[in-house]
Amino acid sequence: MSADQTLAFDPDCHIFTPCGFPAPGLHTFMYEPMFSVGGFDFTKPMLLAILGSIVVVGFFWAAFNKPKLIPGKMQMVGEAGYDFVRRGIVYEIIGKKDGQKYVPFMVSLFFFVWIMNLWSIIPLAQFPVTSLIAFPAALALIVYVVWVSLTFKKHGFVGGWKNILGYDKSLGAILPLIMLLEFFSNLIIRPFTHAVRLFANMFAGHLLIVMFSLATWYLMNGLGFVYAGASFVMVIIMTAFELFIQAVQAYVFVLLACSYVQGALAEHH
Repeated sequence: MSADQTLAFDPDCHIFTPCGFPAPGLHTFMYEPMFSVGGFDFTKPMLLAILGSIVVVGFFWAAFNKPKLIPGKMQMVGEAGYDFVRRGIVYEIIGKKDGQKYVPFMVSLFFFVWIMNLWSIIPLAQFPVTSLIAFPAALALIVYVVWVSLTFKKHGFVGGWKNILGYDKSLGAILPLIMLLEFFSNLIIRPFTHAVRLFANMFAGHLLIVMFSLATWYLMNGLGFVYAGASFVMVIIMTAFELFIQAVQAYVFVLLACSYVQGALAEHH
């Protein structure tokens, strides 16, 4: 795959002309570097990730910089979003007493993941940053480090390993097998699935939207115009569905992060 293959396609390519359908593929997720510094390529997804961080920080700063007893519209929206994550996710999974200190982290994680997903339907951006595995992997790694650190901090070195490996002497002869399975499940499979779940949903959703968008343009020629309308309707439906999935995936990602923290803080029996 050459570096110059991007989202662009031949605008003169339509049905009933001597060219095939420009099907989207992996090249749909590749962008030419905007600029390079010392061999480091800065791309559009990186720019969107930085802008997403600025948007999240800027919004909450504007909402809570000068809080009022009777909140304005910005503060009201900010409080609603903050309270949704705090009460609807953190308190429900970790509990109010233990979860309070993790609320800022989980709120930041939720809205950062959400805005990274949301770029998919924002004009000019039109790309979900989390559809590139590097970004979900980095976020999952942060959660993984927090979980492992809390486990050993709470239970000590020996107790931490017992917690991770699911040590329970009442299991008898099958205990070694259970501990082996728990080792792979918790230390290897858990961070992998945490990242891939978010990546795969955003990757598939973006690919479908691009496919129907290209199909709409491709079919706008002769009798294909009738089918182009149906394809355009699918673009609208998929965009609306993707808007729902974007929020759900942010919710699930933080829900799992909270469950890992809760497991790290739980007393070992």
